Amino acid sequence: MPQLSEAVAKPVAVRFIEQRDRAQWQTMWDGYNTFYGRPNFSMKVTDTTWSRFFDPAEPVHALVAEQNDQLLGLTHYLFHRSTTLVNPSCYLQDLFTTEAARGHGVGRALIEAVRDQAAIAGAARLYWQTHETNHTAMKLYDQLAERTGFLVYRLAM
Repeated sequence: MPQLSEAVAKPVAVRFIEQRDRAQWQTMWDGYNTFYGRPNFSMKVTDTTWSRFFDPAEPVHALVAEQNDQLLGLTHYLFHRSTTLVNPSCYLQDLFTTEAARGHGVGRALIEAVRDQAAIAGAARLYWQTHETNHTAMKLYDQLAERTGFLVYRLAM
């Protein structure tokens, strides 16, 4: 498992995902899905998601946090239209860091990088959701964004 250097001598770099990242991304993606109770996540969905990152026609994007050639975190985000805004919205769909990276600013760096990409794209807002029991993540989120009070309802099709 990747570990942050104790002195964090080399800063964490956030960059767009590359094809060479598949194995390390897959490990984190599996960890993310396990965290949310999906330990046997569909390989078809995983492969489709991966291919979308590299398709310029897709609105889905991925960034990774890296230090010393080790991926420490991932984030996936997408742009979409809204009925209440002229400019697009940016939805940060997935955010995950390795256990060793937690509490070292990696999650914050990933969110800030998505914010920067949303600004470049002219997005009117950036938003995300988390499970109500994810108190550790909410400590960070409450520092960075407004909690809207909206609840999410989902109907499987």
